[in-house]
Amino acid sequence: MVAPQFAGSRQRREMRNGFMIYFVYILKSIKTQRYYVGHTKDVNLRLIQHNAGKVRSTKSFVPWELIYTEELENKSEAYKREMQIKSYKGGVAFKKLLL
Repeated sequence: MVAPQFAGSRQRREMRNGFMIYFVYILKSIKTQRYYVGHTKDVNLRLIQHNAGKVRSTKSFVPWELIYTEELENKSEAYKREMQIKSYKGGVAFKKLLL
């Protein structure tokens, strides 16, 4: 697990094996305690977009806090991991990620 990145902190933009690093992230709504799982190249920018109401699926639940990030080597791997996390959302495996 990678420590959460927060808006205002410096986002790492690394190349690894010729690929831009992508992140899978989990947000938690402060308002409703709901979770959102996504992937992105820039976690800080994405959190800002979510909290600004610019993401249709999350704008009703602002504000959001970043509670988990995970680095992956490319967009395809990040998407696969996002789908994997979503498949066990709310279960024991999901809760283990949040510890």
